[in-house]
Amino acid sequence: MDLVFDIVLILHFIGLAGIIGGWLATIKAPHMNKAILHGAILQVVTGLLLVGLREMQDVDLNHMKIGIKLVVAVVILVVAVMGVRKEARAAGSTGTLATIAGVLGVVNVAIAVLV
Repeated sequence: MDLVFDIVLILHFIGLAGIIGGWLATIKAPHMNKAILHGAILQVVTGLLLVGLREMQDVDLNHMKIGIKLVVAVVILVVAVMGVRKEARAAGSTGTLATIAGVLGVVNVAIAVLV
């Protein structure tokens, strides 16, 4: 079970890298990078899997922290979907949405580490 947990955790970190890295890669000419969208999807899915795996092991979890992180992750996902759709319609700049997603990704890391 520890091996499965470790693999899912690695995938979770890759999702985080997609969000923050996608944002930083486009910071000079901001637009919604699809890496942000794919990273957000991976973060939500693997985050839920991580909680489920820990619950199966009867580990005492901080559910308030997990709930806040889930809300932030879902907001990042919604912002990423909005940005990708807006770019697909050529409806204008999505730099603000990319910045919101990137900053919220950093906020989620801070919550994970500091709380």
